[in-house]
Amino acid sequence: MCKKSAHFIPCFKNLLYFCAFFETTVICSMTRQPCYALVTGAATGMGVEYARQLAERGYNLILVDINPKAEKVAKDVSAQYGVEARTVVMDLGTGTAADELYERCRKDNLTVEVLINNAGLYHDSDIMDDTVDFNRTILNLHVLTPAMLCRFFGEDMRRRGRGYILNVSSITAHINVQRLGTYGSTKAFLSAFSRSFHIEMKGYGVRVTAVHPGAVDTGLYSIPKWMTRAGLALGLVVTPRYLVRRALHALFAGRASVTVPWLWSKLLLLGVALIPTCLLRLIRKLNLF
Repeated sequence: MCKKSAHFIPCFKNLLYFCAFFETTVICSMTRQPCYALVTGAATGMGVEYARQLAERGYNLILVDINPKAEKVAKDVSAQYGVEARTVVMDLGTGTAADELYERCRKDNLTVEVLINNAGLYHDSDIMDDTVDFNRTILNLHVLTPAMLCRFFGEDMRRRGRGYILNVSSITAHINVQRLGTYGSTKAFLSAFSRSFHIEMKGYGVRVTAVHPGAVDTGLYSIPKWMTRAGLALGLVVTPRYLVRRALHALFAGRASVTVPWLWSKLLLLGVALIPTCLLRLIRKLNLF
């Protein structure tokens, strides 16, 4: 029991998270067909953590990745949590990937209650320095495929009156600077799309959330380990486990979006917003970034 009013709000939030967790596991166990959580980009990093934490909640899994390591992740998670874990090894960066994946799930009669659009490519480079094929791949991976997966599986969720969709955006969605033209803008699409879809689907019992990660310790950045440790200590960098826990809490609580880590990310975005274009051009001219 919360004795002090100052503690009421945190305790109330924890109660909501607990109720969301309890509701999910009980209803999934009572359905005639097993419920699945589909996670894209599930072979490494945050995708592995999404698989683990959804398995903890009682969901069977469909793990999708171009990397065959997804099969090992499926075996490990299945052995640890006692859930069914299927794998689909495919390239999600093609124009027909969403159609093919949805059709495969439909033919296998799989009920996808949770969709995690996590697959992505971090990239900072001049647009003109990338190949045309790469530009096409990242646009498909960050825009076309997740949007169409939302459309296909969202229709099934709307018909059932229940479902959860999490789109992994980025704080770079709000950072319009050089070298992030492709990555940041595609993540901005996911952010805007998710907000609109959240509003449209709320009345049908389908929850849509966008998560905007800042720096996450996934080994993605080429920086010394001591800098990563310092970032973790200061809260500038978060672990995949923490990020995924916050993202899933927001999803099952019905929030439209969540930013992790919140404070440092907001301060960064504020600082970037204050930088005039002329200063960015000077930084470019000096080859600083």
